[in-house]
Amino acid sequence: MTAEIHGASDADALAGRFAQLFGALAGNIERVIRGKRENVELALLCLLSEGHLLLEDVPGVGKTTLARTLAASVDARWTRIQFTPDLLPSDVTGVSIFNQSNNRFEFHPGPIFANIVVADEINRGSPKTQSALLEVMEERRVTVDGQPHLVPRPFMVIATQNPVDMDGTYPLPEAQLDRFLMKISMGYPDHASEVAVLAGTPTGPLIDQLPKVAGGADIKNMIDFAGRIHVAPPLYDYLVQVVAMTRGHPDIRLGASPRASLALLRAVRVRAAAAGRSFAVPEDVKGLAAHVIAHRLMLTPEAELRGRTATDLVAEALSQVPVPQSTGV
Repeated sequence: MTAEIHGASDADALAGRFAQLFGALAGNIERVIRGKRENVELALLCLLSEGHLLLEDVPGVGKTTLARTLAASVDARWTRIQFTPDLLPSDVTGVSIFNQSNNRFEFHPGPIFANIVVADEINRGSPKTQSALLEVMEERRVTVDGQPHLVPRPFMVIATQNPVDMDGTYPLPEAQLDRFLMKISMGYPDHASEVAVLAGTPTGPLIDQLPKVAGGADIKNMIDFAGRIHVAPPLYDYLVQVVAMTRGHPDIRLGASPRASLALLRAVRVRAAAAGRSFAVPEDVKGLAAHVIAHRLMLTPEAELRGRTATDLVAEALSQVPVPQSTGV
């Protein structure tokens, strides 16, 4: 893909090649994650949007497996951090240690310095340790003892968490939730998929044996190409109107931030490229709005008592904002 991304001039041909590699990555992940095509594609959209993914669900439905399988499908460095109540911020970011041989402090990077970081059960870590991720998730760097250290590109945090009403969990603060491009739920597999999982055990493909479908350079080139996907001015306006609807709604006490608008735009471009198009359309916004926006919203207590959900309110915003016409090229 590297040569074609740089050598070809036809945007449609490049989009077609993008879609082929995207499909190959999704198919490789589906060798392990059965019956969850939408979740697999959303995880890939996050990676290629240079965003972060939060997977929330009950134990045992494949959250960590999805994260590991995505990391195993890409020829890039990945690490796993198991969050526990006694985990310290320095265990994540790294620490400066004094070297007696040269009388200098030397920085020893932590596991956050990888292309894909699996933060397992993130809400079992203390709020102090969770906060250690705030800078790196937004700025792609870690500051230790006043010195900034850049993480490699691409960089993605895939965090898993159990529902906040389970024992031993700490709710993620709003500032941290806002740094995740998407939050998705795995859900239970359907009957046929669960039977296939049982039938394939233990002879089915193991994560460590999966082939590397894309290299680090391929991922970088796909990210760069997605950033050039055409977005017409009416579509910018449509996207902002959808996000703005969450800020003045009487059932919402904290609406989506401008970071949400930027995140949705990046994801929309990747979705268009994954569909083999060199331009975005309103359906791209509609298909991703709930995944990108809902987890950033805080509802009023009255709305929660009435059974309203953030996903319902995003759907309401989409239904009220007029859809622009002629947004292609």
